[in-house]
Amino acid sequence: MHARMIHALNGAQSPIPYGRKGQYILSVDRANLNKELLTASEEYSSTKLNFEHKLLDWSIETGAMTFLRPDGTKEQIKADLIVGCDGAFSTIRKQFLRQSRFNYSQTYIPHGYMELTMPPRNGDFVMKPNFLHIWPRNTFMMIALPNLDKTFTCTLFMPFEDFEKITTEEQVMEFFQTYFPDSIPLIGEDTLKRDYFRLPAQAMVSVKCSPYHIGDKCVIMGDAAHAVVPFYGQGMNAGFEDCLVFNEVMDQLDEDFSAVLKEYSRVRVPDDHAIADLAMYNYIEMRAHVNSKWFLFRKYLDNFLHFVMPSTIIPLYTMITFTRTRYHEAMKRWHWQKRVINWGLCLCGVVSVIGGTYLLIRHPPRHTTLLVEQLWTQVQAIRWL
Repeated sequence: MHARMIHALNGAQSPIPYGRKGQYILSVDRANLNKELLTASEEYSSTKLNFEHKLLDWSIETGAMTFLRPDGTKEQIKADLIVGCDGAFSTIRKQFLRQSRFNYSQTYIPHGYMELTMPPRNGDFVMKPNFLHIWPRNTFMMIALPNLDKTFTCTLFMPFEDFEKITTEEQVMEFFQTYFPDSIPLIGEDTLKRDYFRLPAQAMVSVKCSPYHIGDKCVIMGDAAHAVVPFYGQGMNAGFEDCLVFNEVMDQLDEDFSAVLKEYSRVRVPDDHAIADLAMYNYIEMRAHVNSKWFLFRKYLDNFLHFVMPSTIIPLYTMITFTRTRYHEAMKRWHWQKRVINWGLCLCGVVSVIGGTYLLIRHPPRHTTLLVEQLWTQVQAIRWL
């Protein structure tokens, strides 16, 4: 997907590119990705895969894990190192909560999500497939991601209180007619009514904690360490990058886990906290800022400055998505760039006002009204900064 495709209320569509020409993000089917990863892991003779084993508890002292087997019996397995990648509601992490000096917070945002399906038509996509389609409506939004089977997975993000107001099929149709009228013929009325009530809106949680390790016995990664809301599309990428960083630290410290785990926590925690904050911010950008002319102007200005000064000005999205720039360093640089560009725009505005005042003094009265209007426009522009 090369760009966001913004769907206005009147049905007009306008793209916002993600980066330079040739840069794109991927819409990946989670089930197929899991199959690929399992197939890859099977190639290692030292790997043993156990399905339908539920982790009940584990011991910090011995490294023994207690699993509930499919037949209802319990099994203990000892490990020299436990790598907990068991999700936002991690059982591994529960032992961390019993340790002193372990910081933990979780935040449920007041918005939920609901998935709908946009079926193919005549065996093909009903919309352009190389875009992330967004219907931004300020306090809520809907997005659509293309799938290999020519469907789109539509996700409606909205405050729970708004979901709770819609209880009948008639209210569903009225809501979509009001806010997403162009999507109704693409989804289909019957499909929309069926999918909307198939499952209730689901919650989204953001988890931050530190450190990510206990001694040399255990380390947590992925959502177990840093569950994030989905609005930057970086949750899975951050989990994969955890593996890369951990591998790099192992190489640096000769696989001495007493040193590796401590260093991994030191290096990785600030980055994962940064992407959690950026994911929260990007929801506001996706549902509201993309409707703003000022936001669009700044997007194009940032891209232009990046083209002119590619090593000095780098858009935030480019740093996060298309480079290995550390998340927290990208965030710092973004704030610095915003200050520099805003001061530059202020300076241009001041120069314009001074120049306009000079021309007002020098020009005959018949030009006065026009120049005053131009000056007022410049003052307003400065006020917006």
